[in-house]
Amino acid sequence: MGNLLISKSRIKILIILIFGLFILLSCQLFRVQVVEASNYQAKAASEMKSTRLIPAPRGEITDVNGIALARSVSAVSIVVDQTQITDPDKVASFVAPILGLPISEVRNSITGSRKYSMVLKNGTPAVWDRLTQAIYDYNKVLDNKNFDKRIIGFFPERTYIRDYPSGELISSLIGFVRADGIGATGLESSMNSIITGTDGKYSYASGFGAEIPGSQREIIAAKAGTNVRLTINRDVQWVAAQAIADEVKSSGASSGTVIVMDPKTGEIIAHATAPSFDPNNTKNLTLDLMRNPSVQDVYEPGSTGKVMTMAAALEEKTITPTTVFTVPDKIRRGGSTFHDHDNHSTEQLTASGILAVSSNTGTIQVGETVSNDTLYSYLRKFGIGSKTNSGLPGESAGLLRPVSNWSGTTAPTVAFGQGYSLTAMQATSVFATIANNGIRVSPTVIAGTSDSAGHFTPNTTRTTSRVISEDTAVKLRLMLESVVSARGTAPSAAIPGYRVAGKTGTASRYDQATGRYSGYTASFIGFAPADAPRYVISVTLQTPHNGHFGGVLCGPVFKKVMTFVLQSEHVPPTGTTVLPVALTQADLSHPRVTQASVKKQ
Repeated sequence: MGNLLISKSRIKILIILIFGLFILLSCQLFRVQVVEASNYQAKAASEMKSTRLIPAPRGEITDVNGIALARSVSAVSIVVDQTQITDPDKVASFVAPILGLPISEVRNSITGSRKYSMVLKNGTPAVWDRLTQAIYDYNKVLDNKNFDKRIIGFFPERTYIRDYPSGELISSLIGFVRADGIGATGLESSMNSIITGTDGKYSYASGFGAEIPGSQREIIAAKAGTNVRLTINRDVQWVAAQAIADEVKSSGASSGTVIVMDPKTGEIIAHATAPSFDPNNTKNLTLDLMRNPSVQDVYEPGSTGKVMTMAAALEEKTITPTTVFTVPDKIRRGGSTFHDHDNHSTEQLTASGILAVSSNTGTIQVGETVSNDTLYSYLRKFGIGSKTNSGLPGESAGLLRPVSNWSGTTAPTVAFGQGYSLTAMQATSVFATIANNGIRVSPTVIAGTSDSAGHFTPNTTRTTSRVISEDTAVKLRLMLESVVSARGTAPSAAIPGYRVAGKTGTASRYDQATGRYSGYTASFIGFAPADAPRYVISVTLQTPHNGHFGGVLCGPVFKKVMTFVLQSEHVPPTGTTVLPVALTQADLSHPRVTQASVKKQ
């Protein structure tokens, strides 16, 4: 009887335990199916969801007329699921010739157990089409007995690659993109955030590595990057690039630069450097070629810097174009002797004559008519020691020491264009300021941007400032015309039918590696027509070995490029004038020297 009671008691306990367990399971089931159902559904959907990126093309970079200089073109990378390749040797022998790859390379790519292996990266869509057609033709002739010998497992990944239709024509300015599609140098780098598009995505439910038929899809379209229109004219760019490349080769220079600028707007019409590189093939590209010398390389300007000394003295009214100076071939200042570029007897030259023959000793005397602080302030107004805000990456501000750090020889050295450094872009801007009646406009290569719908937004970031008066600019332009005359240092820059103004430069080049002066910088910067300037062109050569005078080496390059620009832009000739200003004391006494008038802009 007692055992029976114990058994019944155990049964009751067991029933209670079973009932309690049932209650717990019911609660858990309620929690899973009702309370947290949405969470588990989301988790399950997430685990079944696959997402593929839809690559977005980068925006185009075009010239001022919309001609593409950098663009994104469709590409297909070919990948393989190695587990679906049954006979790697046979498949490799079949596929390799179609892809233009070595058989051994393809065999290595398709052999193994990986479900994703790259066979060909960034191929053309045509290559993928040829491969799929060849595989289709191969497989369709197989009968049922050879069904397992089909070639399967190859898949496309559609993307974009960067293409530069003009090759090395303007590579130092445009730059190139890295293998991952990010801008590496040039405008591709500095404007990367604007040019880069926004990738889209394609989401779908998947099972066993494949999309589940009929499942819900989510597609977010890719958004192309913003297009950038430059101020560059490709035709002018081509002429400038050919001209500087030829001169670098013939002069044995280490590098050269040509910049064509509109002085009224600051727009860069051409930007050519040599040597250059092909942005379509950067595999063996050196760091030197990646640089943009027009804004990154600094040098002492030499005689082209004399225009700022003259501008300061004219603006301060300490001289006029016909003020006469006694000019020896050497002069002593601050314990050092300064020389002209050639030996000559003492001459009586006007300020215009000093500029025309590029006399160092005469320019030193002109500089001494103003204080050191005044000379320094005008160099700063012209932009020396400050970036031009051109928007080009890596731009240097140059180097101009404050007056407090000047020695006894600094002022005379600075007066004739040494003792400070600048970039080719800064030097071009100086002459553009003179051509633009004394108003400095920050240079730019960006005309504006446009979205995928074609809506154009012009560039409005340029700044302006008055550096010298219009009267001073007009006088200085007349003085600079004498440089291009038969009695000046750059008759080779003269263009028949047009009035041309400019200045030569031949400066000793400081070698930072040795800490000594070695070699030369040769340059010529000018504008035309001189009486109503439309374009400014600078030509710069570094360390030429076959000659070194700016007028001899750079003057002809200027003439070639400027002649093309004037003719292609249909700028009417204004006539070649007689020498506009007196160069010597003797000229002042002879009526044969005629003062030419200059049109105010």
